[in-house]
Amino acid sequence: MLPRPPKAVIFDMDGLLLDTEILHRQSIISAAGSLNLPIGPSIYEGMLGRPWVSIAELLREHYGQDFDADGFRQIWLDHFHELAETRLEMKSGAAALLDILDALELPRALCTSSAHFQVEHHLGKLDLKQRFTHIVAHGDYPRGKPHPDPYLEAARRLGIAPADCLALEDSFNGIRSAASAGMMAVMVPDMLAPTDEIRALCATVAESLHDCCAFFDLKVVASPLG
Repeated sequence: MLPRPPKAVIFDMDGLLLDTEILHRQSIISAAGSLNLPIGPSIYEGMLGRPWVSIAELLREHYGQDFDADGFRQIWLDHFHELAETRLEMKSGAAALLDILDALELPRALCTSSAHFQVEHHLGKLDLKQRFTHIVAHGDYPRGKPHPDPYLEAARRLGIAPADCLALEDSFNGIRSAASAGMMAVMVPDMLAPTDEIRALCATVAESLHDCCAFFDLKVVASPLG
């Protein structure tokens, strides 16, 4: 359980709220294949939870400093958007958790390394944008995850002390970011299982967003006659 009741909840997007990391992995592999580039887990797993600037550096480390990372990104995004048109969906338990937060009238934010245009596309396609009080995306903070800046900005916009915010993440860098911001960080694993380092940074590890529903007491909004 959590050390104290959350006054706000902050969601990561890719791999936590939305089942997109598997689509990103498939599209990265197919984009690399279209260019005859060798690719493996050290590359696509290393991209998890990173902003684009950091991903571009990772690609250049693997393919050379002259590698056209921006050109590769466009091919990758083309492949991703083709998959997302038919396979984009919420993670299991996301709708139930959002319904609970609605019932409790708890404020919430989305805190992601993705660009605003990607957030707009994904949330718009699934009719989710109105379910978040604030959206914090790439460009809204000076340094991306694993630095605390994204989560500190989300707490600032929510008007809630970081220590009273629950941060839900699936990536190592996301957990590092939330924990360094002083939040109750909970990992909900997607592509990667938590390491000992990551477990030490977490308030707890949840198997799914369904399990996160147990953090909240709906009796406070139940009818006296119910």
